[in-house]
Amino acid sequence: MRILIAEDDPHLAEGLVQSLRNEGYAVNDVKSGEEADLALETNDFDLLILDIGLPRTSGLEVLRRLRARKSALPVLVLTALNSVNDRVAGLDAGADDYLAKPFDLAELKARVRALIRRGIAGRTTLLKHGALSYDQIGRVAWLNGERIELSGREISLLETFLQRAGRLVSKDQLVNHMCEWGEEVSGNAIEVYVHRLRKKLEPGGVHIVTVRGLGYSLDKPEPG
Repeated sequence: MRILIAEDDPHLAEGLVQSLRNEGYAVNDVKSGEEADLALETNDFDLLILDIGLPRTSGLEVLRRLRARKSALPVLVLTALNSVNDRVAGLDAGADDYLAKPFDLAELKARVRALIRRGIAGRTTLLKHGALSYDQIGRVAWLNGERIELSGREISLLETFLQRAGRLVSKDQLVNHMCEWGEEVSGNAIEVYVHRLRKKLEPGGVHIVTVRGLGYSLDKPEPG
């Protein structure tokens, strides 16, 4: 899952980025409305956390432009303005949720999970593949009913493979799903992450197949 944070307060932005990365999300952040608008036009995200008081182009204008492009991307608005009129303006512009500053980090994380759940409405939130089950909202995996301990990288890889089960997944696709802007991940690093994930899945009969020179594929589950 990829999240974009548009927040001009560097301390708040840094805290949000680190906290959400620790939850296993791939997170990018921008400091102005212009940067946010460009990022949203040129990249795919699963959630936008948007400060209303952005410089150069306001958060409300970013939100209006996003909805004018017919995007259904879930948006959580953050603002120090907390009057009824302010909340109405944000919701009318197309926000899905509204959180006033200062806020509790645990509440923000809960709202993030709720909005991502809403964003995948109509699709199952629990992905299954043989003995493997994965909760896309809680970002937790089980093998034969027992929870698997996975790193953030491994969670991102698993999510990508399960969403494309039975299809070839290139290294570039894996990098795009699991990495932030400017982050360089080599092909060798991808191989290491895949190797670690493969070792954790194979005891349950779940196999990641290497297609040499092309990428990887999550093989059909073994009959149980």
